[in-house]
Amino acid sequence: MMRLLYQGVPDSEKQVFRCAQGDKDLNRGASGLSLLPDPCSLFPAFDKLHEECGVVAIHGHPEAAREAYLGLYALQHRGQESAGIATADGHHLANIKGMGLVSEIFTDEVLAKLPGRMAIGHTRYSTTGDSALLNAQPIRVESTKGLIAIAHNGNLVNLGTVRTKLERAGAYFQTTSDSEIIVQLIAHSRAGTLVDAIADSLAQVEGAFSIVMMTRDRIFAARDPRGFRPLSMGRIRNPEGPDTVIFASESCAFDLLRAEFVRDVLPGELVMVTEDGVTSRQYATGVPQSSCIFEHVYFARPDSKIYGRWVQESRDQMGRQLARESGVPADLVVPVPDSGVTAALGYAEEASLPFRMGLIRNHYVGRTFIEPEQRVRDFGVRLKLNPVRNLLEGKRVVLIDDSIIRGTTSRKIVRMVRGAGAKEVHLRISCPPTISPCFYGVDTPSKRDLIAANKSVEEIRQFIEADSLAYLSLEGLLKACGGTDAENKGYCVACYTGNYPTQWVDVEDILPAAAAI
Repeated sequence: MMRLLYQGVPDSEKQVFRCAQGDKDLNRGASGLSLLPDPCSLFPAFDKLHEECGVVAIHGHPEAAREAYLGLYALQHRGQESAGIATADGHHLANIKGMGLVSEIFTDEVLAKLPGRMAIGHTRYSTTGDSALLNAQPIRVESTKGLIAIAHNGNLVNLGTVRTKLERAGAYFQTTSDSEIIVQLIAHSRAGTLVDAIADSLAQVEGAFSIVMMTRDRIFAARDPRGFRPLSMGRIRNPEGPDTVIFASESCAFDLLRAEFVRDVLPGELVMVTEDGVTSRQYATGVPQSSCIFEHVYFARPDSKIYGRWVQESRDQMGRQLARESGVPADLVVPVPDSGVTAALGYAEEASLPFRMGLIRNHYVGRTFIEPEQRVRDFGVRLKLNPVRNLLEGKRVVLIDDSIIRGTTSRKIVRMVRGAGAKEVHLRISCPPTISPCFYGVDTPSKRDLIAANKSVEEIRQFIEADSLAYLSLEGLLKACGGTDAENKGYCVACYTGNYPTQWVDVEDILPAAAAI
């Protein structure tokens, strides 16, 4: 199954979970934690970028843990490696986290061990820090400012400098995650109040962070001054008492919780929720916004509203613009599921071509298929996708995907479609070529592994064996996302241009650290 880490839960209520691969005890409690990656959590690394995580926070609900669970369930696409929920009841703070999917970790029995009217939650795909349970979030730290739990989406780019400074000041780090740096900065702040300490600490770090924090009686939410990662605020109306306030990485979580979207947390804003209500302060101003445009391309769910714009609308426009820029005579349009579906619909309508689901995805393949060897990953693509021969045979196919990263998976998919009898395969990508790694919370390969950083479009076409290949232009992408200029619209497009909005950092400082043994 999975292994769990309990913090703040009585020993009498802790359980031992055993891995389906054997009878080894994988949970030793907070004091005897095994740091080896859970073999049950390994799965093939397909040729896609991965978001680091999703966060959720609940204030003022009698079943806060269950609400956080539902919110994380809606955000599962943002990370499938580990998940955790921390709750507070005004006096105590409990935290349970484990390796695996949200639904596997948080059974009714586990949720019952998380009482309180406040909760924060996190679902993770690791970038900075190793993938062990040690770095699963929320991270719970006892500090000079009291007990604090934090969940973080993004990456700090000056973490090395700040961490060294804190260690010299006597800080002891429990994890290798950069999320703990924020808590340590709070603990070492000389500010008189907790709110001032948080604001002071956030002003010292640079990079991407959308965070939710919880003490025994308060919830905090904040975004970095550039607004790299999304974070929204919602509300559940309670006619008989104070409303429940919710924060989530994407607005789709509000739909499952039957909450109404209120607004985005602003870049550089710190929001505090107490029993007295919601207060806000700007801890940073005057910094140009640079929100990640890849949220609209791939990360976010189509039913989410990100940076004030519906993702579904952006992806539809990407497909339409792609058809206008690089249309080709064809018989049908086929998406690479699931992320290519909306853009393919837009392309098909704009090009007046039939839309067909010529590739069927097996949604039950992933974490259970655990061998990481290359030969297994090659076979894994066929396990995950299967062509519909009667739709593809003898046809000129326009294949729509959201991106090409290494190119190996794209080549396998093109071969698969051609092997099913397609006469021609024309690959169209609904974003520009990815030529640079991301330092802001995305699991991007180093530049040497990005095919578009090392090959021309024609060379990539030859490598993936397509009859033609075309990417959406940067201008077309910005237009599809509601603007014509990245700087004026407030988007970060560094992965397509190599021009970073913050100081450049070597990718080796950001890539996952080796797992501790």
